[in-house]
Amino acid sequence: MEKLTFYAVSAPEKLDRIGSYLAERLSRDVVRHRSGYVLIAMEALDQLLMACHSQSIKPFVESFLHMVAKLLESGEPKLQVLGTNSFVKFANIEEDTPSYHRRYDFFVSRFSAMCHSCHSDPETRTEIRIAGIRGIQGVVRKTVNDELRATIWEPQHMDKIVPSLLFNMQKIEEVDSRIGPPPSPSAADKEENPAVLAENCFRELLGRATFGNMNNAVRPVFAHLDHHKLWDPNEFAVHCFKIIMYSIQAQYSHHVIQEILGHLDARKKDFPRVRAGIIQVLLEAVAIAAKGSIGPTVLEVFNTLLKHLRLSVEFEANDLQGGSVGSANLNTNAKDSDEKIVQNAIIQTIGFFGSNLPDYQRSEIMMFIMGKVPVFGTSTHTLDISQLGDLGTRRIQIMLLRSLLMVTSGYKAKTIVTALPGSFLDPLLSPSLMEDYELRQLVLEVMHNLMDRHDNRAKLRGIRIIPDVADLKIKREKICRQDTSFMKKNGQQLYRHIYLGCKEEDNVQKNYELLYTSLALITIELANEEVVIDLIRLAIALQDSAIINEDNLPMFHRCGIMALVAAYLNFVSQMIAVPAFCQHVSKVIEIRTMEAPYFLPEHIFRDKCKLPKSLEKHDKNLYFLTNKIAESLGGSGYSVERLSVPYVPQVTDEDRLSRRKSIVDTVSIQVDILPNSIPSDDVIPTDWKNRKRKSGV
Repeated sequence: MEKLTFYAVSAPEKLDRIGSYLAERLSRDVVRHRSGYVLIAMEALDQLLMACHSQSIKPFVESFLHMVAKLLESGEPKLQVLGTNSFVKFANIEEDTPSYHRRYDFFVSRFSAMCHSCHSDPETRTEIRIAGIRGIQGVVRKTVNDELRATIWEPQHMDKIVPSLLFNMQKIEEVDSRIGPPPSPSAADKEENPAVLAENCFRELLGRATFGNMNNAVRPVFAHLDHHKLWDPNEFAVHCFKIIMYSIQAQYSHHVIQEILGHLDARKKDFPRVRAGIIQVLLEAVAIAAKGSIGPTVLEVFNTLLKHLRLSVEFEANDLQGGSVGSANLNTNAKDSDEKIVQNAIIQTIGFFGSNLPDYQRSEIMMFIMGKVPVFGTSTHTLDISQLGDLGTRRIQIMLLRSLLMVTSGYKAKTIVTALPGSFLDPLLSPSLMEDYELRQLVLEVMHNLMDRHDNRAKLRGIRIIPDVADLKIKREKICRQDTSFMKKNGQQLYRHIYLGCKEEDNVQKNYELLYTSLALITIELANEEVVIDLIRLAIALQDSAIINEDNLPMFHRCGIMALVAAYLNFVSQMIAVPAFCQHVSKVIEIRTMEAPYFLPEHIFRDKCKLPKSLEKHDKNLYFLTNKIAESLGGSGYSVERLSVPYVPQVTDEDRLSRRKSIVDTVSIQVDILPNSIPSDDVIPTDWKNRKRKSGV
């Protein structure tokens, strides 16, 4: 061997003939199964290849690769492994000049086939698969460093390479899922474990991908996951895309996200759990991409997700309408719950993506989502709800508001106008979104996210009589000019929403808690003296509406409104710190504690609270009186003339046209009945009783 090597180095022009001779001998020995001679011939070829680096080596390489191909074609595992080892050594040699005519198509096909080896002996099978993976790694390294590296990225090669690597990664994943989390692999494991080797090779392949060939490397992953039904459960799919997102160059992240969105569109009519699996993979990809460049796909992501949200609700509505009795009904229920998994996955993805965006982009996304919410009087939303029906429309409203709630979480705007522009506030406070108690809760929570700029909401959680508001250590700043002008322009809209929200028959405890928090946050964030007076007028109007009860509300709801008013007036009196006002409120609460505990939040919202039969014969001392409040505030310099004017909500076009009970009648009754608000007599006067009888109470 030493003599042969010396001769080949000394006379490189003879390399071609030496290679041809060894190749001829090796071919003969392979056919005759003379393994010993085959080993000697390959050893000679390997050593000559490593020793000679002249221009004349090109023809010799052709003989060498021909021999490697012969070994890989043989049915003997030992020879296949031997051929692979020789190829890997060759792949690690850097050639001085590129070879324009050499192609590796055969090697890609053969190594990919070895990766899928089904040999009966497990050890041999593992050995062949490892050889196949190392061979693919060699082909990748050789061609990527070559001038003709584009050839390896062609779809026909990627469609073999990528599934072969995923197949080996997947096999070990299945074993790991049965035996618990795997230990971190040692260096020896990396050489002996096909999954670890395949994963390293996959990472290396993706790390070398460029802008032009990224998609060719990613698309076979979708085909593999579809073919092997790996979207449900989707642990392996998530694992694959985490590898992809961390391995590729950061500026190409949006390419992968676009591919996932495209695949989601392609599978839009698939089973719900498959779609949910794809969306969860998108969430993981977005979570990684959000730290770097997401590029131009921001609106596309939201648009696609909202489109699939509508589709999911549509499928759910169709299933509910088409569900029959018996066993079919069980299937409908199962599919219904599966669609909810899809919807929750979409909302989670929207929320996560939105919360990772910078504020300027987040405000755009908030407007974008709000524009999709189906509300009265806006034809701008592009979500087609014609097929959904009332139930489906309500469902899509809830889903979109839940998405909006997640996007607005943690959003901090310097001025309230930035957070709640008119184009956003008008549809948000639309009566179309008051049809249902859950919708109203979501609207209020979205408002809280945008209003609460000093993180006070947690301190106000729950509705209760706070003994000393100073203990809450509420943070607030002086009201700026922009916030004052916002309240002048939109204050009546906010008051109206709270007023009507309190009088809904399907309210539950959470609704009253959120309404109380809304009043408290407006007081903290937006209230100057004028707004404080308006809020007190609103509270008194709510108290009056509970007493008069023109809406025929159940007794629990009437007491709930009274408790809400008590909690808020207790809060606002301490916030503005007018002693006489605080004294009046404290006195009323004290009397209620002894005589009418059902007018206080701590009692009415407790299980099995005893309710009164009527509110007609209650003493005036149980109520907050306008004249007493006006007297106390007037003494502290407040302009109290407006307190004598009862609060009346604005009437909108939507009230007249919506299916809901119109508030126009309520308004006229209030104007008629409440010129002086609560009377000063000791008991409720008889004319109120007569009016209540006329209205059917």
